[in-house]
Formats: sequence, structure tokens, C-alpha cells
Amino acid sequence: MISTMHRRVDSFGRIGFGSANAGNLFTPMSDDEATALFEAAWDAGVRHFDSAPHYGLGLAEERLGRFLQTKPRDEFFLSTKVGRLIVADDAVPAGESEGFVVDGGRRRVEDYSSDGVRRSLVESLERLGLDRVDALHIHDPEEAAEGTASEHLATAIPGCRALKDEGLIGWIGVGSKSVPTLQLAVDHGGIDLVMVAGGFTLLTHPAHPELLETCEATDVAILATAPFNSGLLATHPPQRSSHFDYGGVPEEIFDRAVTLAETCERYGVELPTAALQFGLQYEPCIATVTGAATPDQARETIARLNEPVPAELWAELRRTGQIP
Repeated sequence: MISTMHRRVDSFGRIGFGSANAGNLFTPMSDDEATALFEAAWDAGVRHFDSAPHYGLGLAEERLGRFLQTKPRDEFFLSTKVGRLIVADDAVPAGESEGFVVDGGRRRVEDYSSDGVRRSLVESLERLGLDRVDALHIHDPEEAAEGTASEHLATAIPGCRALKDEGLIGWIGVGSKSVPTLQLAVDHGGIDLVMVAGGFTLLTHPAHPELLETCEATDVAILATAPFNSGLLATHPPQRSSHFDYGGVPEEIFDRAVTLAETCERYGVELPTAALQFGLQYEPCIATVTGAATPDQARETIARLNEPVPAELWAELRRTGQIP
């Protein structure tokens, strides 16, 4: 059963809007283009927004914050992340930085300590221009080096807990592409949410069944994040030029995506629609979190979430072993 707290998150809708594209993910956009992107999402009914210092070295937070400052604070749910501080460094050139096109002059510094978590939140609020966020997610605690996830969670979760006890945040989460890391976090305890980035999608679902079962047993809610696997499932039919989990598309993965699209088409459903709605078929997933590169993409994505999908399609996908 989902707790009152999780129903509160869910009350902001079944879709969360990620801001990575506004941090110049893969391709730069202007401030005005970022505002238009967020405005399209808002006008289509989105009230759950997510960001991170990592996205464009703080740029996504700055742009999202400027937009949200124009909206009533109690009408939206906002999350950001900790684990990477953004520091000034004039030696850093402009250009591509971990997938983001940035101006330079700033760099990321890993810090999952309790003090680092507190400093990260303070600096995120400054960039956002807001007085609070609703959820704080520990971001990719496994990425620095093998075996560091447990160590990082052991300091970051208590750091977040202190902020929650002080009333500075409401919810503690962990966001990661690594299902074992998320399992470790849930087993550690003290968290409310997990953002499963690409690990519970129509195409790849290693989170099933263990992580889902553990989350349901411990009343931890799941946000099915990156439902398009960073691009491959975003078009019907899938395109070879797409990204898969922020990289190229392996041949076997592409063939599976094509098969999924063919099955969906037999039931009058396009692949992106099924991809967006997949996670919501399972407890304890309460929302899908995705992004968009243009206002039209944002409007299309939100419309797809509300399109009817026949139960027979889900049954066929299960019968053929394409989903669990």
C-alpha cells in the first residue's frame, strides 16, 4: 500500500518533467527556448519537475528556477539532486562535458558527505531562486569508482535525513542507472523514493522483480525515469541513429525495440506511448519521469501518457516474454 506521503507526490500527476535538456544535453538551447519548453509542459498539465546540479553544470537548475519563480509555489512538486558540487574553475574550457554543452568556467566535484549534501542543497536553492525543494535525490552514488556506492550512501542518507528533520526537504530519494545501487539504498533504509533511470522500461527492466518487491515491502515509491532509454523508444518506429542509455544502440537492443514496436502496432499503439505507460502498470511505481527537447515534444509526450492502451497489448507483451 502506498503511504500518505507517496499519495502526496502522486497528487502532482503521473508524469514528472526532467530538465536535463535545458542543461544543454547533447545540443545547446537558448534561455528563451528553455522557458518555452517548461511553459509547454506546464500548460499541458505538468506539475512535477526534476533537476540536478549535474545537468549543464547548474544551468538546468538556473533555467528551471527562473521559470518556476513565476508559478505559485504550492502548485508544483520540485526535486533536485546531491553528490556533485559545482565549483568555479577558469581553467575549464567551453565545450562538451559529460554529454552537456557548457560555457566553461565551472566543473563538478564529487561530494557525498553530510556537509557536501547540505552545501549542495544551499547552492541549488541559490541557482533555483527558491526557498525549498520537495525531494532531494542522491545522484549516481556508484559512479565515482567501483565499490563506492555503500560508502556514499552511508554519509549522504544521514545528511539528507538531517535536512528532512530540519524541515528543509520533505522526501529523500536516490537516483541511479544502477539497479544494484538502488537495491543497496533501499536495503540501507531511510529513503522514500527511488528514481530508476533506464532500469525499468519497456525495453530493459532489471529492476523487476527484486527491486519492485523490496520497495513495495518497505513503502518506498518508484519513479520510472528515462522511459525512452535516452531516445531509442521515443519514436515509432525506432531509429538506428537514436541514443540508448546515453550511447550508441547495440544491434541486439535495436532488434528488440523493433519487435516491441511491431507488437504495439498490431494493437494500434505507438512505441513511445507504450514506453511512457509501461512503468505505471506495476506497483509501487507512482510516476514516469521524462524530458523533452522542444515544446512540441513536451506536448506530444504528455498527450501520449493519457492515450488509451488496450489491456490486450500488455497481455501479449507478457505472453511473448517482452515484458515481465
